[in-house]
Amino acid sequence: MACWGHGRNVVAEPLLSVKGLSKQFGGVVAADDLNLDVLPGEIHAVIGPNGAGKTTMLNLLSGQLKPDRGTIRFAGGDIARLSPAGRSHLGLARSFQITSIFRDFSVLDNVALAIQAHDGHGFRFWRPARGEERLRGPAARVLEQVGLGARSDMLAGNLAHGEQRQLEIAVALATRPRLLLLDEPMAGMGRDASDRMIEFLRSLKGEYAMLLVEHDMDAVFALADRITVLVYGRAIASGTPEEIRADRDVRDAYLGDDEAA
Repeated sequence: MACWGHGRNVVAEPLLSVKGLSKQFGGVVAADDLNLDVLPGEIHAVIGPNGAGKTTMLNLLSGQLKPDRGTIRFAGGDIARLSPAGRSHLGLARSFQITSIFRDFSVLDNVALAIQAHDGHGFRFWRPARGEERLRGPAARVLEQVGLGARSDMLAGNLAHGEQRQLEIAVALATRPRLLLLDEPMAGMGRDASDRMIEFLRSLKGEYAMLLVEHDMDAVFALADRITVLVYGRAIASGTPEEIRADRDVRDAYLGDDEAA
């Protein structure tokens, strides 16, 4: 796989490489010999109908589930047996489909606590993280990066829905990731909020690799360098947005003629 930089074609090793990943729950096959890779700095979107296995895939990659078969290599090493915390320390960070922030903590505290936990100090709630400058400074910088600097003292639960999703990504960024696993960051958003999230994610492009699971096709085609289509846990196609739009099997299985037009 090639990527482009400084005016020349450069061969890049995948940051994430998944081979033969399989997971079955009873008689239900949730991941079926899945192959996937993500290059450094790219946005790789995964789409598919409900029940296609997208969230199972993210659970397998982040360590919430163990695969029945297959390999997961990240940054050159096999991570299939590592815990979620072990994967996080290597630079793998995940946001969830349902916002998972501390609603009764300030915006700044949410990010500072993520830094504290990632550095191995645990959640010492009796000693507010915001009081420690080694946490407060980096937390404030992350909030500025995601456009929430002016909201740092607000309770996280009082943010607008789209801002809560931005905060969740800020919490992920606080762990200094190399790859972001994003589970439907536009879920529950109206068009204006979705457009703002698209611009926000575009601003991170190139700085972080992203594996994006998303139902919002406008967002997918606006952001993705490559797209993989899952149906019943199996990748039926993978390619550039233009290739996916033109793929008859994808149109029949998922996009529909209107979307592909």
